[in-house]
Amino acid sequence: MNLRSGRLKGKMTSDALKFTSSLDFDRRIFKADICCNQAHTTMLKEQGIISSDDAYKILGALNQLNDEGIDALQLDNSVEDIHMALENYVTYKIGEVAGFMHTGKSRNDQVATDLRLVLKEELECIQSDLLKFISSILDMAEEHINSIMVGYTHLQHAQPTTFAHHLLSYVYALKRDYERLKDAYKRVDMCPLGSAALTTTSFPINRERVCEILGFSRLLENSIDGVSSRDFISETVSTLSILCTSLSKICEELIIWSTYEFGLVEIAGEYSSTSSIMPQKKNPDVAEIARAKTAGVYGDMVAILTILKSLPQSYNRDLQEVTPHLWCAVDNSHDLLNIIADMLSSTEFKKERGIQLAEANFSTATELADLIVKEKKLPFRTAHQIVGRTVSKAIDEGIKPSKITSEYIDAVAHELTGKNLKLNKELIQNALNPEKVVHSRTIIGGPAPEVVKESISQMREFINGESR
Repeated sequence: MNLRSGRLKGKMTSDALKFTSSLDFDRRIFKADICCNQAHTTMLKEQGIISSDDAYKILGALNQLNDEGIDALQLDNSVEDIHMALENYVTYKIGEVAGFMHTGKSRNDQVATDLRLVLKEELECIQSDLLKFISSILDMAEEHINSIMVGYTHLQHAQPTTFAHHLLSYVYALKRDYERLKDAYKRVDMCPLGSAALTTTSFPINRERVCEILGFSRLLENSIDGVSSRDFISETVSTLSILCTSLSKICEELIIWSTYEFGLVEIAGEYSSTSSIMPQKKNPDVAEIARAKTAGVYGDMVAILTILKSLPQSYNRDLQEVTPHLWCAVDNSHDLLNIIADMLSSTEFKKERGIQLAEANFSTATELADLIVKEKKLPFRTAHQIVGRTVSKAIDEGIKPSKITSEYIDAVAHELTGKNLKLNKELIQNALNPEKVVHSRTIIGGPAPEVVKESISQMREFINGESR
């Protein structure tokens, strides 16, 4: 079928056909396009717009195409897109009756519907895999509730925590990513079919019925908005970009922590490579590639927004160029999610190194300052100054945290305040012991084992509720 034969004279050049073709990425919506035509044809029959005989012929041809698969179509530059290739197939099978299939709809609302149908499925898969990832991190956290490590700010030793507590920071970030995807899904789950080209149709179609057949939760009501809106795409890719940020941060920490200088984790060999010249190397290639691929998703988001920002309402052919960026972002995000989930779950945490680092560099100093406030009722800023000066002096003199005594602290305190603190020896030792400090952090969200266990339990309940 040649759409140009009515209004236009002559054929497009081969270069122009190739340049404007969407067939390369239309394959993705093949099944959705069949569903869309099936639903529309069924509604036309029910409304008495086309005869039952004609509808059954059309539906029979569509069912046959569904069974045969996309290879049954003629997909070359002689057709503009998947919609025309499908219509040509049905026409070849049943003759000109196939033309009734297009009654009261346009490729404009049809492609918008197809995209939403496919994207719904993609988002459901990503959400499901994201819940599995969160669950696997919880499994890992349960094994490391008492695995002490140092927490970092500015990539400098900050305060002692546990590996489980740190893993839960991933969990809560990914939970928000899941919730964003779930919320974005609501805007994807809207049916534009029946908008036709831009002003609906004079045929007495039933948009609600088509919406129901296709499994959408609601209509996208305004017909101009129906064919032109792609904000569901920009919102989805924006949400995926945020998810990729969470994933990339995990990769960044694994890369840093796997270095000899940190030595906190061992990335499995299955997710590493070696050097072509240096035989001792174990490079975190998967994590590095994943970190880089995040930028590609960001690029897709910027490209989509840039295409959309200058378009007038209703359908413009520019919208065709949004689609490949959508699928590229979806595929890369999903691949990143799954490969990073597998990599993290197989990563080994070095417990001995964790406690070694936590004990090495005064990560417990805040607790010592808090002890002075509690025991001597000094303002925190004064306690902060005393401990800061004590730490500086100890580092200069090569004295470890475990060797700090009451007298050592008093030497600094007297210099700064004119008074001795005379802190209890046992209290000082407890304040400078990373394990005891961790156990003292029983506030909601803290690293104390009982708090972490409760957080894991609550997150399990969330996952179970979402998985039903």
